[in-house]
Amino acid sequence: MPTSLSKGQNGPLTASDVVVSLELTTPADLSALLVKADGKVRSDADFVFFNQPTGPGVRLVPGAPGQAASLAVSLAQVPADIDQVRAVITLDDPSSSFGRFAPPTARVADGTGTVLYEYLIEGLTSESVVIALELYRRQGAWKVRAVGQGYAGGFADLVTDHGVSVDDAPAPSAPAAPTPPPAAPTPPPAPPVQTAPPVQSAPPAQPVQPAQPVQQAQPAQPAEVSLTKARPVSLVKGQKVTLRKDGGVALTYLTMGLGWDPVQKRGLFGNRSADIDLDASAVMFADNQIADVVYYGQLRSKDGSIQHQGDNLTGVGEGDDEVILVDLTRVPAHVNTVMFIVTSYKGHTFEQVQNAFCRLVDGTTDIELARYTLQGGMPFTGMVMAKVFRQGGDWRLQAIGEGMQAKHPGEAAPQLSRFLVS
Repeated sequence: MPTSLSKGQNGPLTASDVVVSLELTTPADLSALLVKADGKVRSDADFVFFNQPTGPGVRLVPGAPGQAASLAVSLAQVPADIDQVRAVITLDDPSSSFGRFAPPTARVADGTGTVLYEYLIEGLTSESVVIALELYRRQGAWKVRAVGQGYAGGFADLVTDHGVSVDDAPAPSAPAAPTPPPAAPTPPPAPPVQTAPPVQSAPPAQPVQPAQPVQQAQPAQPAEVSLTKARPVSLVKGQKVTLRKDGGVALTYLTMGLGWDPVQKRGLFGNRSADIDLDASAVMFADNQIADVVYYGQLRSKDGSIQHQGDNLTGVGEGDDEVILVDLTRVPAHVNTVMFIVTSYKGHTFEQVQNAFCRLVDGTTDIELARYTLQGGMPFTGMVMAKVFRQGGDWRLQAIGEGMQAKHPGEAAPQLSRFLVS
C-alpha cells in the first residue's frame, strides 16, 4: 500500500532506482531539473525534457499514446554535486491552468513497479506549470518530498528561476516604418535556389478565400529566447525568437522544415502504418488579408520569395518530410506575416501522427537554429505550426502548435486570422 503524501511532507527512499509517473486528466509534459544546493542547474544539460530526454542519472521514458512520460532515476548515478531532482509538470496549453481540471497525481515507484508514494496535488488554480515533487539528499541518503509549487507565469519563469538560459527581456526594437503600398518596386532577384526533383502532387486545392477580421488578442505568451548556432533553441508553444544570428546579424535566407511520422499499429501480420498525406503550406498575409499561398498546388509565391520543395504523400522517412525556402530579402514590404501550416489531405487526424515538428535552418550555413516539437495527438486535421512576422525592423519566429479542422489550405484560410496577433 503506497504512502500518501500531503504538500510539504517527505519520506525515505531505500530503492536505488525509482520511477516518477503521473496521472492526469489533460495533456501535459513531465520534465526534471537537476539542481545544486543553491537551487540552480549547473548547465542546460541538467534540464531533462522531451527534446533532451536524458541527463546524469535521469531518463525520460515515453508514455503510452495519450499518456504523459515518466522519469526513471538511478539515484546512485546522480552526480554528487546535485542536491535535488525536481519533477515538473507543464500543461501542453500554456494559456490554460491546472484549476480547470481534476488535480494531478504524482507517484514514486521502485524498480519493480511497486508504488512507494503518491501525492494528489491539490490547491492549484491559475498555474500552468508545477513542481510536483523532488528527490533530495539528506545526510547521505535520498528522500522524496511533496512540493506542489506552481508557476502562474509559466515555463519561462520556472527555468529562469533554476538558472536555465532564457532571454525574457529582449531589447526594444525600432518603431515600425510606414507600410508601403503593394505596388512598391520589386526587389532584385535572389540567387538561384536548387529545387527538388519532380514528385507526385496531390490534386489542386479549392480556391483560397480571404481570412476573416482579426479576433481579440490571445493570453500572454512564453518568453522570447535567443538564437545561437552553438545549440538549437527548443521552443515551447507560443515562444518567440528574433531572427538574428550570433553577433546580431539578421537572418535573410531560411529553410522551414516540417516533418511527421505515421503511428505504427500492431496487427496479425506485423506492424503497419497508414499512408498519412500531410501537406505543408506557407500563407502570406498583408495585415489581416491573405496575399498569397505556397502549397502543393503552387510551389512558388508570385513574387518568388518563397519556394516549396515538393509534396510528400506518406510521411515515411527520416528528417524533413516537406521543406519551404524563404528569402526574407524578397518578401514584399506589404507582407508582414508568413504562417506555416500543415493539413491532412486524406482527413487523418493528428492522433494518428507522431513526431510532428517544424525546424528553422539558416539557409546560408545549413545550421539548425530552432525547433518546435508538437507534443501529444490531437483530434484535428490541420495544424498551425509557426509563423514569421515583422516587428519593428526585425523578423521574428513564433511557435504556435494550434489545431483546426482543415484538409487543405482552402479550408484552413478562414481560420487563420486569430493567429495573426503576436
